[in-house]
Amino acid sequence: MKISTYFQIVLVVVILVLLTGAPGISPVYAQDITPVKTETPAASCNTGRSINVTGTAQINVIPDRATIQLGVQSNGASVDAVQDSNNKAIQRVIAAIKAENVDPKDIATDVYSIEPVYENYDSLYIKGYRIYNTIAVTVRDVKKTSSVLAAALSAGANQVNDVSFYTSELRKYRDQARQLAMTAAKEKAQALASASGGETGCVLSINENSWSYYNGWWYGSNRLGSQMTQNVIQNANPTVSTSATSSGDEPVSLGQISVKAEVSASFALK
Repeated sequence: MKISTYFQIVLVVVILVLLTGAPGISPVYAQDITPVKTETPAASCNTGRSINVTGTAQINVIPDRATIQLGVQSNGASVDAVQDSNNKAIQRVIAAIKAENVDPKDIATDVYSIEPVYENYDSLYIKGYRIYNTIAVTVRDVKKTSSVLAAALSAGANQVNDVSFYTSELRKYRDQARQLAMTAAKEKAQALASASGGETGCVLSINENSWSYYNGWWYGSNRLGSQMTQNVIQNANPTVSTSATSSGDEPVSLGQISVKAEVSASFALK
């Protein structure tokens, strides 16, 4: 048999095996490849047309905590004399505050400074020394704010730098204010879109304006103006009644503090 004839026979056998299949060998067939479908943006998320709005909210809360900054200023001819005088005075003040059932851990030194006192503005002659010793007191029973102040002053405190009221549940009310602000933004966007004959779609972006609150709370000054600029104003349910936190004859009136939030949002237009 010629070699060329032999190779022709082998080639025919291989072709038959491929067409009919052999034991242990699976035939190979051409397969259709299904193209992968790419997701197209929904009509409601068309970024070509959008509306930008701002939503604000305010929650009025009765404060349940107070911080008092008070202290003793002492003058003396020498450093030792003024230190001794000031130490005795501030210890009397702290003892009086503790007697009002204020926990010692809620009393902390805030400012302590000693400085020379000159004969006059242009003189370098030192005629004595002055100490400023200020403590910060956290009052957890907020209705006792006035009695703590009175006790400290009676014991020798001669400076009251600040009295601040706040809520111990700031995070909870701040989260509520954010939610209300976002709801206000959504409703405003829907109203504006409807007025123009359109309809809002998905949210494209959300930004919170962190300056919309200072440490989470604001004093009640300019209350009318504050109400005029808010989309949502809500009074929180206090954990204790107003009568329980402040009686009518107390010199300190708690009132309400405001927890605010403001968000800017962009919505697609369908």
